[in-house]
This record gives sequence, C-alpha cells and structure tokens, in this order.
Amino acid sequence: MLSDVMEDYLKAVYALQREHGPPVRTSTLADYLGVTPPTVTSMVEKLADRGLVEREKYKGVELTPDGETVAVEVLRHHRLLEAFLADHLDYEWDRVHEEADTLEHHISEEFERRLAEKLDDPSVDPHGDPIPSEDLEIPDDDTATVLSDHEAGDRVVVARVSDRDDDELRYLAESGVEPGTELELVEHTPIGVVVVRIGDETVHLPDDVAATIRVRAVNAEVTS
Repeated sequence: MLSDVMEDYLKAVYALQREHGPPVRTSTLADYLGVTPPTVTSMVEKLADRGLVEREKYKGVELTPDGETVAVEVLRHHRLLEAFLADHLDYEWDRVHEEADTLEHHISEEFERRLAEKLDDPSVDPHGDPIPSEDLEIPDDDTATVLSDHEAGDRVVVARVSDRDDDELRYLAESGVEPGTELELVEHTPIGVVVVRIGDETVHLPDDVAATIRVRAVNAEVTS
C-alpha cells in the first residue's frame, strides 16, 4: 500500500513530465509541491526502492511504468471527483481541486466505476483537463495552444485552464473565461497584460495567467 503522500509525489512527477518532459529535477518537484529539496530527495529514495521512479544523479527522476500506472489511476480518481463535485454537489470550480486532492486516495475501484457511470463517462473535468479512460489512456491533444502565444485578431475557444491557483480560477470565472468560451485576442499591452474580448465584454489577463490557458482555433477538431 502506498501512502497519500507517495501518490501525490507520483502524480506531481507525472504532471511535470507531461509539461516539461523527463527527467524531473528535484528542485522543480520541490517547488511544485511546496516542500524542501531534502524532503523530495528522501521521498524519491523511497519511491525508487519500490520501483516506482528511476533516479539519475544530478539530472532528476522519471516514472517507471508501474509508477506511471499509479499516477494516472490517481489522476483519474481526482478528475472524476472534480466533475462529480461540480456537476452534482454544486461546488464552484475553484473549490473542487482541494476536495478531490483529499478524496482521490480513498475511493475503491468499484466506487470509481460507479462514479464514472453516474457522470456518463465524462472526457474532461470542470477545468477542461482530460480524464484518463478506464484503461488509463489519456488522449494527446496537439490542437491546443497557449493563449499568450496568439496574436491580436486571433479567435479561439478555451480548452483548458490551470487549477493550481484558486484566486486565478475565481477571477476567470467572474470574467467568463472557462472551457468552451469563444474569445478574440485584442492586444498584448506593454505592461504585461493580454486583452481579450468575449462578446461585448473586454477582459484583462496578466501574462502569467494567459500562459496557463490552453485554447484551440475556432472550429478545430479535438484529436484523441
């Protein structure tokens, strides 16, 4: 049996591998989890002893196939729970992440199956993140791009938003920026703000927030 913390580490390594590629540096993992590098080193040693990660001195860590299986399974639990909390318990999308973080380690496979059936096997969570299938497959979507990389005049549809910052999520919700929202990029200002238009409304997004929003061209097909 793995502890909750071990599963959190595996999920974090998986997320960072998807974003930056392996191996994941200890310092990067520490920043992501909000802990010290020595704490990460100690946990990585435990995970390596269990055959869940491979360590390369001075380079970082990478999930083994067994480690990836655990990480994706936990991720499936997490995103199904987020969908359930939002769709059936009326949680706001800035609150579902923390609740799912707590619950994801403690549901059975039977509960997971029933949860997926209750939700009619959703493909994405409330933030637009893909939910791994029952077979733990995650579709690669090469049509999604970063909002901040677009130029004035581009019209796009929001595909995903980051769920790492509750304040950002609240601001995006208040501004009407959520998966499925069609918007037009108006300008990149000299003070680090991306201006977008949603219908008749203008929304100002800091560059670092715009960099966490994934979008697709209007009418682009999602690959799976």
